[in-house]
Amino acid sequence: MNEITEANGQYVVVKALENGVSIIGMTRGRETKLLHTEKLDKGEVCLLQFTENTSAMKIRGKAEIYTAFGKVMVEST
Repeated sequence: MNEITEANGQYVVVKALENGVSIIGMTRGRETKLLHTEKLDKGEVCLLQFTENTSAMKIRGKAEIYTAFGKVMVEST
């Protein structure tokens, strides 16, 4: 299985527990670049997928994050 196929199989679900939760998709490589930004309001859910371009995500605000490894709580920033 190559790196692109493996990356495309990984999903993350983010559930906002307050208004204004930010999700920022970032690249990997020589320079880290911002690819995409989303804002969620309380109760909204976003399904995200790692791809060959998106290798990292930064989440700000109170949220629940569900991955293949379990659930993570983001308290706030």
